[in-house]
Amino acid sequence: MYSTIINDLISSIGFFKPELTLLVTFVLVIIADLIFKNNKLNVGISILGSVVAGIFLFLNSGTIMTAFADALSIDPFSEFFKYIILLSTIIVLIMSEFSEELHKRDVWMGEYYMLVLGMAIGMFLLAGATNLIMIYLSLETMSMSSYVLSGYTKEIKRSSEASLKYVIFGSLSSAIMIYGMSLMFGMTGSLNIYDIQKFFVTNGFDNIGILVSGVMIIAGFAYKISAVPFHFWTPDVYEGSPITITAYLSVASKAAGFAVLIRFIRLAFNDPSISNTESWAMLQNIPWDYVIATISILTMSIGNMVALWQENVKRMLAYSSIAHAGYLLMGVVVMTNNGLIAISIYFFFYLLMNFGAFIVVMLFAHKVGSENIEDYEGIGYKAPVLATMMTIFLVSLTGLPPTAGFIGKFFLFTAVLDKGWYWLAVIGVLNSVVSLYYYAKIIRNMWLRKVTFNKELYDFSFQSQLLVLILGVPTILFGVYFTPIVKWAEYSVKMFLGN
Repeated sequence: MYSTIINDLISSIGFFKPELTLLVTFVLVIIADLIFKNNKLNVGISILGSVVAGIFLFLNSGTIMTAFADALSIDPFSEFFKYIILLSTIIVLIMSEFSEELHKRDVWMGEYYMLVLGMAIGMFLLAGATNLIMIYLSLETMSMSSYVLSGYTKEIKRSSEASLKYVIFGSLSSAIMIYGMSLMFGMTGSLNIYDIQKFFVTNGFDNIGILVSGVMIIAGFAYKISAVPFHFWTPDVYEGSPITITAYLSVASKAAGFAVLIRFIRLAFNDPSISNTESWAMLQNIPWDYVIATISILTMSIGNMVALWQENVKRMLAYSSIAHAGYLLMGVVVMTNNGLIAISIYFFFYLLMNFGAFIVVMLFAHKVGSENIEDYEGIGYKAPVLATMMTIFLVSLTGLPPTAGFIGKFFLFTAVLDKGWYWLAVIGVLNSVVSLYYYAKIIRNMWLRKVTFNKELYDFSFQSQLLVLILGVPTILFGVYFTPIVKWAEYSVKMFLGN
């Protein structure tokens, strides 16, 4: 027995190198900060470690196995989301070097980079977790770092307020989720998702019990993806956090949340003998698809409607992020191959356009001294390059051609229509139209208000503008040529589902 455990541990560690690399980098940043007190060295170690983790992740390509006594799954699906998390981490680390709100305090930032890496480790584990306890521990590992990071600029009142609200709401959602997990364990006698699936296939469902425990567990995931009615923390936390962390939460944290939500629903509640087109057949006595559809509609509608009234750009993008979670949930509703492929495609493109928008907001906030939409008036003629890139990102977030955002929404709506959810697709399209209004407000202010052509141009560093262009050019390019991303997403989903 012991030899079996040891052999499993040794074989598992061989495929756990990306996570171990991030953990080693985490420790090295702590040591480097204690000895050298050099922010440049800290960020260099953090980026290098993330790149090495990416190399090990690439070397694991095509691997399909479970590790550590089936607590983690190593497969192309989790790998896809780990790449999104890793790219987000590297972008945030680079973005942080241009953040005046982080550096103006003249303090050593070793703990900042350490916490970003700690959050990345938690998200990596969450993306592949197949055990309820592992899901909970991964979620808490990620959350503990994010609680501190959201209040990192503690001398700013709204930052401390954001951190406190995040902790309170996060603790409540974690308590609800762990209680749901205990009910699930009581019904099935197992914490492993695959064993839970086998139990349900063999013994069927206690509808009331599975409804209560399932709702509680999904509530914990819904909190992380900012789905209504678990979204209340998002606007205040996004507005109060440093812009770098706001961007990180809006992309990487959401990606990890969707990865575990999809894995939990698809593996625990689906009969492997049932075809892909009947994804919810095992739960036919409980209309889970309509429950998720209702959450999707509320999430996209409330996110977009409330965003209409926002005057702060960060807060507006927070509600926009809520709305995008609603769009992504449409893919969860159908839970087909095409639905999951669409979610994966959308997330990759969302990374580009959302990070790009937040970087421009950060750079403008440093020059203007404000995050208010009204203060963007005429800024297009003071910073034409960044304003043009911001326009591209906002058009992409709306979902208009020829941008990557259009391709992402096209695949989502196509997957929904293929399953006959016409009314859901119509609501999604109407919400996209609503979003155009508040995105257009920023574009209007930049280019059509206080137009003066002889104003002195704002001075931005070449490196910061290059970072924006690195995100902006693919946002246009993938709107025209998107085949590589589609094929990558198709491969990751088909290997995950085994068909």
